[in-house]
Amino acid sequence: MAALYVMIPVALVVVALAIWLLFWAIDNGQYDDLDSPAHNILFDDEDPSHKAGQAEAENPTKRDEAPPRA
Repeated sequence: MAALYVMIPVALVVVALAIWLLFWAIDNGQYDDLDSPAHNILFDDEDPSHKAGQAEAENPTKRDEAPPRA
């Protein structure tokens, strides 16, 4: 029973720390761009057209306006 008097406050501190870290990450922009890393993995690092995939990820409407490929 005495262990509960220590474990409950410790658990509350850990939960409060996790919530604080979540809001810190959101405020610092950690979740602003979730699409570019997924697109970057598809391109070779040495490819000169590497930036084209990022432009398409940032402006998805331009991709829809392109003429169909033959």
